Amino acid sequence: MQEITNAHVLRHAKRIVVKVGSSLVTDEGRGLDAVAIGQWCEQLAALVKDGREVIMVSSGAIAEGMKRLGWASRPKAIHELQAAAAVGQMGLAQVYETQLRENGIGSAQVLLTHADLADRERYLNARSTLLTLLSLGVVPVINENDTVVNDEIKFGDNDTLGALVANLIEADALVILTDQKGLYTADPRKDPAAQFVHVGKAGDAALEAMAGGVGSSIGSGGMITKILAAKRAAGSGASTVIAWGREPSVLIRLSQGEAIGTLLVAQTAKNQARKQWMADHLQMRGSVTVDAGAAAKVALEGKSLLPIGMTAVSGEFSRGDVIAIKSTEDVEIARGLANYSSAEARLICRKASTEFEKLLGYTGEPEMVHRTNLVLMR
Repeated sequence: MQEITNAHVLRHAKRIVVKVGSSLVTDEGRGLDAVAIGQWCEQLAALVKDGREVIMVSSGAIAEGMKRLGWASRPKAIHELQAAAAVGQMGLAQVYETQLRENGIGSAQVLLTHADLADRERYLNARSTLLTLLSLGVVPVINENDTVVNDEIKFGDNDTLGALVANLIEADALVILTDQKGLYTADPRKDPAAQFVHVGKAGDAALEAMAGGVGSSIGSGGMITKILAAKRAAGSGASTVIAWGREPSVLIRLSQGEAIGTLLVAQTAKNQARKQWMADHLQMRGSVTVDAGAAAKVALEGKSLLPIGMTAVSGEFSRGDVIAIKSTEDVEIARGLANYSSAEARLICRKASTEFEKLLGYTGEPEMVHRTNLVLMR
């Protein structure tokens, strides 16, 4: 059961988010571990060359900044932590860029805050950027933007950030590399009877109890954040593996379906989760009416909705809002995520994509609603 599940989830995972923590990246706070990062980058490169799309979420900026600034202990003042992050982020990005380039793969630095993912337009901009980078075979290296965050807008930990990124790009799997082998039924350092958990269900309340519960002294900043991250990632259909980061060739072996660490399986299929969310909208801010040809392509052929097939735009909506797609008989045939605001949609209604730049001042997506962000209602 364990091997079959691992093989099914990770062997066929096309899009993977990998998260590594500070203790691994910085060799327990002693500065960036270039050797370890190099090994992960070699594996990331191999996955990309195998046709996978991979994102690395990496901690370590503050610890590296402390080393460069000569600070022996972690400061408590927010402005000093932000300064350390600014200094350390330079080194963190440099190491990943160098190591990935040596393996023939390009890299990109992306810094995010909670506000970036809470604001719908910034969320979509971040998503578009990351998907474009992945399509180009580039590995985005993501970290929280510690130079500008405060306690009110922090993700709190990069486990949460990894899960949110998995949701953002609709990843197939989240791999959390840590300094532990995986999840145990109790703290193995205190309980010799603790048993290793090979496979579980993401979101299972019993897992949180095993990890010590939310806010407990055992779980604070430790395994509990990983359990909760797996629960969050499962909301968009991504399963999570928690594994020891120094396991030899861990990413390659996981991608081949080998059972390593703890696998927490998402109970909702990726497409099902997103489309159910859209279908469950009780109120929408607007709609577009389409001609018979466009209606047939959407409803019968499962194609994306192109603006040239739209005859009218109703309501006021923003990019990323769920809108209804209606026939000329005012029957809702589908709904989906709008790639353009209502004001922009009115400008490009009945227009070909070659005219978008002249009408809008920029070239965006050719579709009003892409087929992957569309659910049929009939």
